[in-house]
Amino acid sequence: MIERLELNNFTAFAGINLEFSSKINIIIGENSTGKTHLLKAAYGLCAGAPLFKNKPDTTSNELEAALTSKLLRLFLPLDDKLGKLHHQGAADKAYMYARFALGNKVALNFFKNSQILTIGRRFNFSQGQPEAVFIPTKEVISFMKGFNSLYEKYELSFDQTYQDICLLLDLPAVRPENLHEKSKWAMENIEGICGGSFVFHGGGKVTFKTKSAEYSANVMAEGFRKLGMLSRLLETGAIQPGVGGPLFWDEPEANLNRKLLKLLVQILLELSRNGQQVILATHDYVLLKWFDLLMDTGKDDHVRFHSLYHDLDNSEIRVASTDDYHSIMPNPIDEAFGELINQEIENEMGGLGK
Repeated sequence: MIERLELNNFTAFAGINLEFSSKINIIIGENSTGKTHLLKAAYGLCAGAPLFKNKPDTTSNELEAALTSKLLRLFLPLDDKLGKLHHQGAADKAYMYARFALGNKVALNFFKNSQILTIGRRFNFSQGQPEAVFIPTKEVISFMKGFNSLYEKYELSFDQTYQDICLLLDLPAVRPENLHEKSKWAMENIEGICGGSFVFHGGGKVTFKTKSAEYSANVMAEGFRKLGMLSRLLETGAIQPGVGGPLFWDEPEANLNRKLLKLLVQILLELSRNGQQVILATHDYVLLKWFDLLMDTGKDDHVRFHSLYHDLDNSEIRVASTDDYHSIMPNPIDEAFGELINQEIENEMGGLGK
């Protein structure tokens, strides 16, 4: 679990810090306010600790090299240079800091001409951090086959979140008796909505199976393929409430029929009630409002809203966080919806006046 994130002179951010809820976090903001950058920065900092699982004696130099490579492949800066991630016009070094559960911490910095990140400080960073999951905006089931080998061999124009998710989707399924009950519940509900289940055969081959037939996964609606990704991540244990790392999700509503968003919110709330941290970015009013309507304080639900916005002279991006939906300020999603309603009322009043 990630508890705090600080970014100074990093990409779009001159200086910003967030305290995350251990349950649900929703990041909103107009285009160009850095929602995806924030998700990727937090995800990149979460990527360090799992290195120690494969190599417990990882040195600081190896960790710095690995985290540098991770950030470069997540952000794809111009000319593949770390210095291009330095905030434009800033003179001081770029600084990234994350605090995790159990007090684990890591701080990184670099300058405009740096070739590699420097670890400023770390505390227990090698201990007990489970692997985070990042679901990108686009579904990947339709192009999984052969993607990983092509990604490694050629400079494909996909950031590394796409390779990471393809690798997780291709993991073997966990034995059913070892699955969390809420994982099983979510998978059953997704199968019911889709009318069948996605079958992962290995090597990126995916089909869709109903009671009477089996089809290529590509003939299924894109929104169903996106739900199928979530179901598979639960099936493999990549997302495991109470055990796994944070779930980052960039625009979960993309290509989903708005009627499906209620079920998606119900699933995410149930997972969070059982120990799954969720951090997502959205532009969607329906998704945002379903969280407001379905959260239940009697079940100890907690949703924290983080609104990114440009300051008055448009020079810096700031954040306003609140645990109360009605206190989100600014709220560009709600404002856009309100403008639509006002226009409809104005049109109706104009028609009455004729």
